[in-house]
Amino acid sequence: MQLNKKYIGAIYLSLASSIWGGTFVVSKYILNYIPPLTLITLRYILAVLALFIFIKFISKEKLKKITKKDGFLFLLIGFIGYFLSISLQFLGTKLTDAHTGSVLTASTPAFTIIFAKLILKEKITLKKIISLLIASLGVLVVIGYGGSNGFNFLGDLALIGAAITWALLSVLVKIASKNNSSLIVTAYAIFIGLIFTIPFTVFELKSTPVTYINLNIILGLIYIGVISTAIAFFLWNKGLEMVDTGIGSLFFFFQPLVGSFLGWFLLNEKLGMNFFIGGVLILSSVFVVSYEKTPELIEVKE
Repeated sequence: MQLNKKYIGAIYLSLASSIWGGTFVVSKYILNYIPPLTLITLRYILAVLALFIFIKFISKEKLKKITKKDGFLFLLIGFIGYFLSISLQFLGTKLTDAHTGSVLTASTPAFTIIFAKLILKEKITLKKIISLLIASLGVLVVIGYGGSNGFNFLGDLALIGAAITWALLSVLVKIASKNNSSLIVTAYAIFIGLIFTIPFTVFELKSTPVTYINLNIILGLIYIGVISTAIAFFLWNKGLEMVDTGIGSLFFFFQPLVGSFLGWFLLNEKLGMNFFIGGVLILSSVFVVSYEKTPELIEVKE
């Protein structure tokens, strides 16, 4: 029995998003000892090493000379997605809590629908419009009430910025994957993200040095660098290559589920009523827009 291509893509996207749900919890702990940009740099160093070692010695895919057009796309993906978006995500995570971070960035699908329409000319259906409105309301509910979540407007704003820029990244990856494998796109783009991050990291370390390193932090760095970045970024890009961009981005809903559970289970974070209300609204928007595509995603061929 041969699995449908879009079904495999759905599995990739689900795995990537679930891994990122854990990233909020792990990074929340590490950020107590390592400043945000420094953590991103360490994350990318580990990811680049893992990806290029894999390409060099294991993968059938090999590095090749890239065209100016593809090089420009890699540059945009590296800057917008792997530098700007991730920086905003880590800043927001540091200023707020893990489950709020995972829910706010789960608004990404709503923004992806807009970019997919503007750039890829994908149709905006009534269901997509309804989904966008519900998700926007969910974001406002989470931001608008502090409750037990420890309301921080700057942190929430940074996370919304991370959601918007990641939505743009998803569209750019779809374009870049037309002429390049997802593995190559991921490796080059993360390397470019690392180049952008290093100068800011040097400046950051002058005022905010690393305060403490132990085994848990080292294991956390390995998780964030290898699993959450090298592997999950590849899975996400590969999944987007296989399914419609707007629908594929909706698999972000696994992220708040995993992130919230781990935040409660490991960090003893309390889940306020505003979180549940906003979370239900955002997840409802995912259901509304993905309902029409569900049969297509689970189709199998005998």
